[in-house]
Formats: sequence, C-alpha cells, structure tokens
Amino acid sequence: MDKIYYSYNDCLKDCKVLLPQIELYNPDALVSIARGGLTLGHLLSQGLNTNKLYTINSIHYNNTNKLDTFEISNIPNLHQFKKVVLIDDIIDSGETMVEIKRILEKEYLYCEFKIATLFYKKDAIIEPDFMVREANQWIDFFWEVDLLK
Repeated sequence: MDKIYYSYNDCLKDCKVLLPQIELYNPDALVSIARGGLTLGHLLSQGLNTNKLYTINSIHYNNTNKLDTFEISNIPNLHQFKKVVLIDDIIDSGETMVEIKRILEKEYLYCEFKIATLFYKKDAIIEPDFMVREANQWIDFFWEVDLLK
C-alpha cells in the first residue's frame, strides 16, 4: 500500500489553514473523535483559545483493517451548546462520522454539528465543513508512528 508520512510541521501548517475556517463559524464547543482527532482537537482548542474540548470514542478500524461494526462510546454532555465542531484526522469512507453525527443529532436536537478534518476523500459519503487536504493514499500520521519501535 502506498503511504505518505504526515509530520508535526505539516500538521501545524494545516492547523493554520483550519483555524480561520472554524473561527468564522464561532463554535461553542469542540468534540475530538478518539483516537485520530485527539491531537488535532488539542491543537485547535489551543489555537481557538477554548477549554470547551470534549471527546467521543469510536472504533471502526483495527490498524488498517476496516471493521463491519461501529463502537461509539463516551458521549459527552453537550446540552448547553448550540454550535459544535466534530474533529477527526480524516474522513475516509465517512461511515464513522455519519454514525457519530446520527447519534449526537438524536441526543442533542437543538445543536448544530459541523465537521473539521485535515484530510478527506472525495468519494466519502459525507463531506467535512472545514478541511485542508484531499487524501489519495494511506497516511501515516506522526502521532501514530513516531513513537513506535
């Protein structure tokens, strides 16, 4: 499988592209999707100067293998918010994000959810609202590979 390495410096440059997009939306809170969205969520919350950063857990991949099931857990309490940005590293097929949005929209009827990602695939079933790069190959993110031995 053809891969590219995505470095910390690449991430910082791309965060500087994402930040103004998200700032215009002026969200009340951010929700990082664990694990891929955690590093990005932390960086964006720092850049937006907000401590309203929450997480949700989703398992739809085992390493590079896509699973047939979704495991969504750790749903945050978002009742006090109206505008929330969901953050993940990539929209691949889009199936995970569609499922997460479905669950959150069912629970929080009066909340608007937008999606921010570093990478997206054009053939995904959902498109992010805020994005930086199109993905055409497998991406090894620095937070996934830099500490491996």
